[in-house]
Amino acid sequence: MDDCPKDICAVTDSSTEGVPASQPPSDPDGTTQRSLEELVARAIAPVKREFLRPPPSSRTTQNNPASDANVKQPQANLVQEKKSKRQLKRERRQEQKSPLNLCPEIAKTGDVNACSYKDKCRFSHDIEAFMAQKPADLEGDCPFIKADAPCPYGLACRFAGTHKDNAPAATSNLLKKSSEVNGLNKDVQKLLWKNKMRFTKADVVVKSLGLAGPNWKVKKLVDKEEDEVGLDGSHAADKTDCKKVVDDSVDCSECPSTFPAAVNAEEACETDELRPLKKAKLVVDEKSSDEGEGATVLEKDNEKNSAETEPADNVLAEPDRSPKISNLKDATVLEKYNEKKSAETEPADDVHAEPDKSLKIHPREKMLIDFREKLYLAPLTTVGNLPFRRVCKTLGADVTCGEMAMCTNLLQGQASEWALLRRHSSEDLFGVQICGAYPDTIARTVELIEKECTVDFIDINMGCPIDIVVDKGAGSFLLTKPLRMKGIIQAASGTVDKPITVKVRTGYFGGKNRIDSLIADIGSWGATALTIHGRSRQQRYSKLADWDYIYQCAQKAPCTLQVLGNGDIFSYLDWNNRKTDCPELSTCMIARGALIKPWLFTEIKEQRHWDISSQERLNILKEYVRFGLEHWGSDKKGVETTRHFLLEWLSYACRYIPVGLLDVIPQRLNWRPPSYYGRDDLETLMASDSAADWIRISEMLLGKVPDGFTFAPKHKSNAYDRAENG
Repeated sequence: MDDCPKDICAVTDSSTEGVPASQPPSDPDGTTQRSLEELVARAIAPVKREFLRPPPSSRTTQNNPASDANVKQPQANLVQEKKSKRQLKRERRQEQKSPLNLCPEIAKTGDVNACSYKDKCRFSHDIEAFMAQKPADLEGDCPFIKADAPCPYGLACRFAGTHKDNAPAATSNLLKKSSEVNGLNKDVQKLLWKNKMRFTKADVVVKSLGLAGPNWKVKKLVDKEEDEVGLDGSHAADKTDCKKVVDDSVDCSECPSTFPAAVNAEEACETDELRPLKKAKLVVDEKSSDEGEGATVLEKDNEKNSAETEPADNVLAEPDRSPKISNLKDATVLEKYNEKKSAETEPADDVHAEPDKSLKIHPREKMLIDFREKLYLAPLTTVGNLPFRRVCKTLGADVTCGEMAMCTNLLQGQASEWALLRRHSSEDLFGVQICGAYPDTIARTVELIEKECTVDFIDINMGCPIDIVVDKGAGSFLLTKPLRMKGIIQAASGTVDKPITVKVRTGYFGGKNRIDSLIADIGSWGATALTIHGRSRQQRYSKLADWDYIYQCAQKAPCTLQVLGNGDIFSYLDWNNRKTDCPELSTCMIARGALIKPWLFTEIKEQRHWDISSQERLNILKEYVRFGLEHWGSDKKGVETTRHFLLEWLSYACRYIPVGLLDVIPQRLNWRPPSYYGRDDLETLMASDSAADWIRISEMLLGKVPDGFTFAPKHKSNAYDRAENG
């Protein structure tokens, strides 16, 4: 307690947590304001009386012309007629040809003849017109100036005036390449686009588990029985509750069916949008087969290798029905990729026979990660990007995890989804989180990630409550399918050597928790760690997390399975209490608390309430902007991308109430802040829940916004409704 600031007069011992720091003052008319206990009971933050705004005044969002303009503009856009994809594509190409979009090669070198596409280039080559319309440079130095290489954005950089001209052009992208990994290889992307990527190990594991081939029809019947009879013995009445209680839930009896990629397309049932792979082409055109004899030779070699890796006792195993290479060009790409991978993995002198890698590794033989006492930053959609994780690392986070990526999009080679897997060199203990609905999809994804990415563990999300994910049979929907959960975990852990972790919620429906009945089996299925978010899917983020249930699950877990708790960690006292109440917990995952105050990791490590000043908070935002420009780029597009994600973060950060303004500490995650003044103008600005004020903060760091700029938070996290506070 010696580290606590002197200006905090409340006792911070866990036994006296929530004790008021002073007696409630009286109003000018002699009446006493509501007691602190009543405010806390109503989830209203007890801000000191001298900082509260006068009663007639409302929040910053009202009577604010800038805020009104910011809100009205999106509404006007909704009235406009929806444009077709062809029209949008035409407008996008016309915009690329405008002088504002200079060719990247010309911008980097300053030479008009540098572009190899010449007149066929889709970007502008007019340097004079570009420089005439280019906005003024931003204040500060180029984020790439520390490297002994020129900025990769050249003339297009918004900090072009600070560039160095004495570095060789060959090392122009040195800084970014040395600091970030897990990029998508172009050859791999082309194979994924054409559905010609081979997943031999994943397919063998899925077949050996009986989740493909003749057993698949039996598996579908088991899923149907689970819909009719739940784990707790309840019958189909639960399905009616699903429709009555949750408006956006799906009928469990109409679960989308699927088929493994190895099954003949003629025998497969209907597929849904979540399936990542197109139907396999089993018949090769005569013309293409005549033109590309090399493809036939490659197919025979691949079939031979696949037959060698399959189990010897698998008599009923189906023949290789993977997509065939229909032309010599695709065959050459695949052959070069396989040769490159084999050269990286095989020793120079291959004297001894290579062991059978298709055999499932026992969970005890896997490389394990000890999460005990480590500060774990949860995977956070939209806001938990690479620059934000770098900020949290500088403030004390030990474990970081990328944003949730959909397996279907990864297997289709979508660059935007693969960007979620990128890792910075400062992330020494890093994992990626994936989400899928079927064992074969998950198995292929983890095999691809292990080949192409550098990660320490792979987390499978089985708790995502978002409607678009649940409606596809993934996320929280898997909590209603325990046998499919088993198949997914077994397929993933049997395919890769990396540790497999799982994140779940307490259950699908409120009051019907089921993780405690599965906790003993999840470890035996192959998971090394399980994170439990103490809410059901139906609750979303309403009510407080049920930590008693998390404790119950942790006490039932086998010693080989690490259990992590998640929910409402917002101070070092919360962290201490959770660890003290249940020693069986390995650690606690920090999610929304890090969004509101990322220095929470520092508070936990230093065991104090940090009464951080507004200038210190602004410095953290400056660091985020610098990291964002390094990641997304320092040109016009990179600056606006950085601004967008900064605004998304500010929609959470405005919920923080400085410690020195509170009558009761620490702040709770579900408290609604009243309208109040800060201790200085910057602190007052940061406390505003107006998007116009967030834009003002962004302009302090990234310059003026473009004309007609508007912003609405994606998660609408600045709204406090009654449901969230119980």
